[in-house]
Amino acid sequence: MQHRAPTPSRRTLLTVTAAAAAAAVTGFAAPFAHAEGGDRMLRRLIDRMSLEEKVGQLFVMRVYGHSATAPDQADIDANLAEIGVRTAAELVERYHVGGIIYFSWAHNTRAPQQIAELSNGIQRAALARPVPVPVLISTDQEHGIVCRVGEPATLLPGAMALGAGGSRADARTAARIAGGELAAVGIRQNYAPVADVNVNPANPVIGVRSFGSDPHAVAGLVAAQVQGYQRVGVAATAKHFPGHGDTAVDSHHGLPTITHTREQWAELDAPPFRAAIEAGIDSIMTAHIVVPALDPSEDPATLSRPILTGILREHLGYDGVVVTDSLAMEGVRTKYGDERVPVLALLAGADQLLNPPKLDVAWNAVLAAVRGGELTEERLDASVLRILRLKAKSGLLRQPYVTRAGVDRVVGTAAHLDRADRIAEATTTLLHNEDGFLPLGPASHGSVLVVGADPASPSGTTGPPTTTLATALTELGFAATALSTGISPTSAKIEEAVAAATGRDVVVVGTYNLSAASPQRTLVARLVATGVPVVTIAIRNPYDVAWIAGQRATLAAYSWTDVELRAAARVLAGRVRPRGRLPVPVQSAEDPTRVLYPVGHGLSYD
Repeated sequence: MQHRAPTPSRRTLLTVTAAAAAAAVTGFAAPFAHAEGGDRMLRRLIDRMSLEEKVGQLFVMRVYGHSATAPDQADIDANLAEIGVRTAAELVERYHVGGIIYFSWAHNTRAPQQIAELSNGIQRAALARPVPVPVLISTDQEHGIVCRVGEPATLLPGAMALGAGGSRADARTAARIAGGELAAVGIRQNYAPVADVNVNPANPVIGVRSFGSDPHAVAGLVAAQVQGYQRVGVAATAKHFPGHGDTAVDSHHGLPTITHTREQWAELDAPPFRAAIEAGIDSIMTAHIVVPALDPSEDPATLSRPILTGILREHLGYDGVVVTDSLAMEGVRTKYGDERVPVLALLAGADQLLNPPKLDVAWNAVLAAVRGGELTEERLDASVLRILRLKAKSGLLRQPYVTRAGVDRVVGTAAHLDRADRIAEATTTLLHNEDGFLPLGPASHGSVLVVGADPASPSGTTGPPTTTLATALTELGFAATALSTGISPTSAKIEEAVAAATGRDVVVVGTYNLSAASPQRTLVARLVATGVPVVTIAIRNPYDVAWIAGQRATLAAYSWTDVELRAAARVLAGRVRPRGRLPVPVQSAEDPTRVLYPVGHGLSYD
């Protein structure tokens, strides 16, 4: 028989202040303050849960809407179509989910105070359940090109930019700032840092999300970020185990295969995960990749017992939470159906099941697997215990709510924004500077045309990169104008840029992921042919420099977010010296065996 304690009334839970939230669930939240050093109270909590409630604790689900109870009608419609519930509160009530993941595209992250109220609304629903356990709210706030919470929160350089800066102290500080702001709005688990070692320049999914290509340098920065996040009560998540850095296939759309031998894996891929574990990492995310040397069955790592249990748990000694990458990604769905994937992930050693495409299918499949004996309830309890330990460690069980005052006190403060600018200035990398052409001066190069790519904006941007860069240069005393030519500029757009270059002192071109067939190469060549000096800025992968010629100088910014573009503008103008050093090698486009710019390359001004 399940023994349930009395449930606080919904009215009480909706009217308590954030400061009194723990007292409102007397008998539940208060004892957890004393349980964080051991498992006794957590096991007692598990004993009070029904099987359905235990299964729910394993799931981390998306939900549409800016409010837990009153989202916009379009978001209600999306929830009904995809999940079968109207709101986040109904999701928590029906499926007993242990976690919810926020996305900007799901309209969860419009503004800091709104995010905080959404988080509080979710927790009110969670604490109204028969066994009231707070929800662990998570997101992907890697910074750089992957951000879910935008301005006015502090936006910081991404991983490869931090790799170019090379400072573990800056990496730790960036994570501490990011983590503190996430915690202030109710997000207690961040799917960062990326621990993948990007040894493949053609990697379509990792790239600048990685700190670099040197396993030991990456390991040091990963450990620093783990410390930064977890010191402010946010669970860090090292991803994507056993290492996604040498793939040529995006696991969102296919199933990549890593051909590393076990010895190569130990040398290239494992060090950052070892460092994360030694730093006390709270959670590790799996990869939807096949590594035959680690598991000859050719199951994706997410579903591989030899990888998750044999290597991660037993060989590396990790006993924290293992969270799957999104179960909606094609890489994990190519071999098994959606009803088998969550069960196989648990059998492999996972604890949290992230974002299945059809929650009812996944939830019922796990429930049936336990009832049918394929999964034992003991195995289920082991995962629930790990999840509750994480919730207890973060302080979530003691204080699930956040306050408006806390948001105002922490998020996007002047001190945080200034520190982000200083960190970014140390990351901008000067790759090429013919005859000391840079820095530019308003007197000699006052008229500047900024053209280039305009990729989809991450949350850390206020507009197209060309506009952001031109605005920053104008504020530094230049007469700068912007012309967005796009990722694939047409002949007409190239001609427009060439015409606009007439009479300019310099043209700055933002390049984005160049390749042999990229029309951006034609754009650069045509602008060089005008005789107007051209400066290029790689606004994502630094490998772009291998595909172009004739420019007077090249910078690598590693992202097109505002903080990194503003830093690049200050470097262009000579307000700060370039200090970044390449964290990856740049190879020749014609001969990949020849390195044009090695790891550690980076020029400065005399």
